[in-house]
Amino acid sequence: QVQLVESGGGLVQAGGSLRLSCAASGRTSINATMGWFRQAPGKEREFAAAINWNGGRTSYADSVKGRFTISRDNAKHTMYLQINSLKPEDTAVYYCAAASKLRISVSRSMMNYDYWGQGTQVTVSS
Repeated sequence: QVQLVESGGGLVQAGGSLRLSCAASGRTSINATMGWFRQAPGKEREFAAAINWNGGRTSYADSVKGRFTISRDNAKHTMYLQINSLKPEDTAVYYCAAASKLRISVSRSMMNYDYWGQGTQVTVSS
């Protein structure tokens, strides 16, 4: 069993930065591929970034590439998402997720992620 708790969201002006954290508990989380997804008001949840078990592989949605950086510290059981140059269209609830059956590869598909956090709100004002 894996429990995920996000933190670090908030209200920020366009052009600003935030660092989201996802604290994981449960043995599986240490070795699993993990990812960040986001859901804007009135829209479907979408992939943002993913990282494999040791950080050796990452993947980003085109809309965030160059502005978002995903990382993890397995010793702290924590994954991070550094978000720079925030835009109003980045406003969303950000969810972290773990794919217990993946380790080396990364995935953009929500279907591969079987554990989810409750989400943290990011609001970007123009």
